[in-house]
This record gives sequence, C-alpha cells and structure tokens, in this order.
Amino acid sequence: MLTIDMIQEARERIGSRIHRTPVLTSRQFNEAAGKEVFFKCENFQRAGAFKIRGATNKIQSLTAAEKQQGIAAFSSGNHAQAVALAGREAGVRVLVAMPEDAPAAKVAATRGYGAEVVFYDRQKQDREAFALDLAERERLVMVPPYDDYLILAGQGTCGLELLEDVPDLDCVLAPCSGGGLFAGVATAAKAVNSKIRCFPVEPDTADDTRQSLLRGERVSIPPPPTIADGLRVQIPGKLTFPIVQQLAEDVLTVTDEEIVATLRFMLFRMKLLVETSGVTAAAAVMFHKLPADVKRVGVVLSGGNIDPDLLRELI
Repeated sequence: MLTIDMIQEARERIGSRIHRTPVLTSRQFNEAAGKEVFFKCENFQRAGAFKIRGATNKIQSLTAAEKQQGIAAFSSGNHAQAVALAGREAGVRVLVAMPEDAPAAKVAATRGYGAEVVFYDRQKQDREAFALDLAERERLVMVPPYDDYLILAGQGTCGLELLEDVPDLDCVLAPCSGGGLFAGVATAAKAVNSKIRCFPVEPDTADDTRQSLLRGERVSIPPPPTIADGLRVQIPGKLTFPIVQQLAEDVLTVTDEEIVATLRFMLFRMKLLVETSGVTAAAAVMFHKLPADVKRVGVVLSGGNIDPDLLRELI
C-alpha cells in the first residue's frame, strides 16, 4: 500500500523540481457554496497540472540504464506534458501515446517539451495496450499515469502541502480519473488527520469509480462523453482502487453543466483559469454535493491546461 513515508521520500526527491503551489480562498465562492473552501491551486504548477509531481518522482527514481533506454507514456494531455517535461530535464527520450481527439493545446505542449507523440483511436483501441506495445517494440520504460507507487507518492505531496498549510480541514476533495491524485492526496491527508473525510469527484457520465465502489470491484464503462477530457478513464486503476475503497467516504458526481458553471465562476469572479477536469471537485462544493455538517473544505484544482478553442466556446 501507499504510505506517508513514501510520500515524504517523494517530497525530498522532487521538491526542487516542482512548485509549492498556493492555497487560495474566495469570499464569493464561500457564499455560493455555503462552506469555507481552501483551493490547492495545481493550475499554477509546472506544466500546468499536478501530474508533474508523480512523473518527476518516477523518472528521477529510474536507474541510469533505464534512463538510457528512454520512456513511454499514455495520456490525453496532462500526464503527457508532465512526462515530456520531466523526461527532458532528466535527459531521456520520451514517446507518448495520445488519443486522436486530445486537446490540440495539450498535444502542442507535449511536443513542445520535446516528446514524440503517437496517436490512437480511443473508440477502437485500448490506450494502455497500445502504449505497452509501443514500449515493448521500442524497448522503453513505461511511466504510467497512476498505477505505480512512485507516481502515487508524487501526487501525494500535493495533499501533504495542503494539510500543512490548512491543517484543520473537515474534508478534502480531488477530481478522480484513474484515482492517482485522490489516492495520494487522501493518503497524505489521513496521515496528518485520521478523522478527515475524503471524497473523490467524477463527472456523472464518467462514474467508473462510483460504480466500482458500489459493486465492490473494478467496473469498466464505455468511453465516457464528458467535457472533462482528463477524466475519461474507463476503469479505476489496479493499485488505486483498493486505496479509494479504504479512504473514500463516498464518490461525488457532477454534471457537465455544473462543471462549466463553476469554471466560468472561477474565471470571472476569482480570476482563476482552471480546466474542465481540474474544476470538477470545486463544482461538487459549489453545487452542494457535500454533507451538510462539513464546514471547512480543501479542494484540489488539479490543472489549468484548457484548450483555447474550448474556452472560447464555454465563455
């Protein structure tokens, strides 16, 4: 299992290579939500999202021989950018499998960091199998988006920072795709405060984690039609799901309309640019999905890499 010691080790390893992102508050958001909310702003993180934490921890842990081989990854965007940047700084070759419908800005940024991009069809091809085949043929080391304890430990540093800055929270929320961010944040939060309540948040059309928790086993769903492009994973991770089972009080869901409304609120009222996936946990708070007795809430804004064309449509 993931431990606080692993997260502490990750912080020592990556501390000089990432930003310690700020925790911000908004009176207007608090009034709308009826809660006191503290936002961990990973939209200000290097490469624009929390993913640089896990990618850096994994890549900096590779042996010299593994770095010489080069690395492979699969991602719709933020993990791709993080691996590309962390790989460039480690001086290794990076090959990334991305879906054909990945946001153009995220594809451009991944290439801009020096990675090679190979596309797959998410409707017809399994992204992990596609990437593993690429890695095997090219003899590259796989850097997965979440199913790796070094990745999870890196993501956990986000939760550790949040609880150091605001230790007296009633609960923490994080967007949930494969479950890596939530698993890391919740593990760190529970280590600091065993009574803190933890909630992963998904789009209601991409609720593989919610369905899996209800059934007690990992459930696979069809490619989900949600505006939150970073949360379109079809099944929880093998390593992350047991952690979610242990630490999540409940899985909250939000609609695309609630995501867009929250994104617009944060942009125009708070002057924060957050991507559709990154604003999902905030949407759950704004639209009153939390239990009434929760008062002080920590929310991870997981990223800010929104496609300019999509942003133009939304506003």
